[in-house]
Amino acid sequence: MFISTAHAMGTGAAGQQGGITAFIPLILMFVIFYFLLIRPQQKKAKTHQAMIDAVKKGDKVITSGGIHGTIIKTDDTTVTLEIAEKVNIKVIRANISVKI
Repeated sequence: MFISTAHAMGTGAAGQQGGITAFIPLILMFVIFYFLLIRPQQKKAKTHQAMIDAVKKGDKVITSGGIHGTIIKTDDTTVTLEIAEKVNIKVIRANISVKI
């Protein structure tokens, strides 16, 4: 019935150690998610933004809606595309998905 002080202190330290080791799998999962999901997504977004910033008059592009056209005028937020002879449309720069 009597528990020694040393034995009681030993179980308390083991309980704390178990709590710390319980977080290791969570930390490992976060690191894996970062390198497999978050980092590639950020890299792709950065390259897409660089491509959007680099478009200029005369570039052939495809919009996110699938419209093919040639840039005839650029603005800060929009570009004007010629999709057929004398048929021009304005689209937001962010909607350009591919530069051909």
